[in-house]
Amino acid sequence: MCVVQTPWEKTVEFHGHACPGLALGYRAAQVALKRLGVERARDEELVAVVANDSCAVDAVQYISGCTLGKGNLYLKDYGKHVYILGRRGETRGVRVALRFGVLDGAGSWEERMEKILHAPEEELFAVKEIELPPLPAAQIYKTVQCAQFGEGVAEAKVRVADGQLLCRECYPEEKRRW
Repeated sequence: MCVVQTPWEKTVEFHGHACPGLALGYRAAQVALKRLGVERARDEELVAVVANDSCAVDAVQYISGCTLGKGNLYLKDYGKHVYILGRRGETRGVRVALRFGVLDGAGSWEERMEKILHAPEEELFAVKEIELPPLPAAQIYKTVQCAQFGEGVAEAKVRVADGQLLCRECYPEEKRRW
């Protein structure tokens, strides 16, 4: 017997657990797609910009079809539940922002999630059409070698220090060690 999963169940499976953050991204992506009059991206025709790095981003990625790997999901981590979707080749986009305080007093984790999943979109989100800058196709850059690690790095991401090409991990001002 074949069990058909709902889009929400598929999103939870993709993410690994159900939570309020996932529900926010799920609803925000649905709202944006509906307002744009489009369905999930098959390739790179849609672009999503997310303004946080929360669980919501996984839902936006799953529902919209926009991914980091395809070059059509952009993270601008402003720490806000704001999600923008648009189509390449068009200047019209949709900005979906969680209304401030709408979840105050929403109760337990489960109650909060249920409210997000079932409340009218106007109660949860401020939605407006916006003008987007031209959205270029995803870029593929030449690979060059980092002088310190010897690893390949996209040419657009290297830094030059003392005449040597360095990845951002090796560049003195950005040096991080895992």
